[in-house]
Amino acid sequence: MTKLSVNINKVATLRNSRGGNVPNLLKVASDLQSFGAEGITVHPRPDQRHIRYDDAYALPKIVRTEYNIEGNPIPEFIKLVMDIKPTQVTLVPDAIDALTSNAGWDTNKHSNFLKKTIHQFKELGIRTSIFVDPNIKMIEGAFATGTDRIELYTEAYANEFIKNPEKAIAPYVKAAERANDLGIGINAGHDLNLDNTEYFVKNTPKLLEVSIGHALVCESLYLGFENVIPMYLQRLAK
Repeated sequence: MTKLSVNINKVATLRNSRGGNVPNLLKVASDLQSFGAEGITVHPRPDQRHIRYDDAYALPKIVRTEYNIEGNPIPEFIKLVMDIKPTQVTLVPDAIDALTSNAGWDTNKHSNFLKKTIHQFKELGIRTSIFVDPNIKMIEGAFATGTDRIELYTEAYANEFIKNPEKAIAPYVKAAERANDLGIGINAGHDLNLDNTEYFVKNTPKLLEVSIGHALVCESLYLGFENVIPMYLQRLAK
């Protein structure tokens, strides 16, 4: 079964909008796992507008499943990850002022940098993943860096799914098949939701993990975390 890692950035955004500690991020992370989440994801950014670095440092005492830290590997981020030693680090090439992640790595152009960074993390036993578009050349470039996994950037899939699911999934199937040929693990994330996740999982071979945050939190405003987590787990079961 594909694992569900819940991105809790939006919970931190809500907390930060008012100050104080409501909602309590650590309590939410603990509860999400009690409801069935198989991992917790955070994406700290330099301006700390949602997840703060002190959140990232505090979460290991709460996360009893898998802990995934994603972000742009600037020096501060690299130090954070090396200090914490999470289960997985996902490298994302987002600009410092980016509202949200909007592109995968050019794994050929940045090959040397990625190799060096990945080597640092793997020496500490941290599983590595690279955020990539569903492009065969980028998959092959990721393989050359020595990464353990890739995370397929699924915004294009989510946008096209409403109009034509078969067309939407086609490049992701090809990308996944190539990754499987190369022996790279496959994760996916960005704009997956209760409507489009099941189709993606059923058609993407050997998908190991999805990371879902924004949609899951929005859906939970109506349905509640305790109901939404099992709904996702049902869609992830093959």
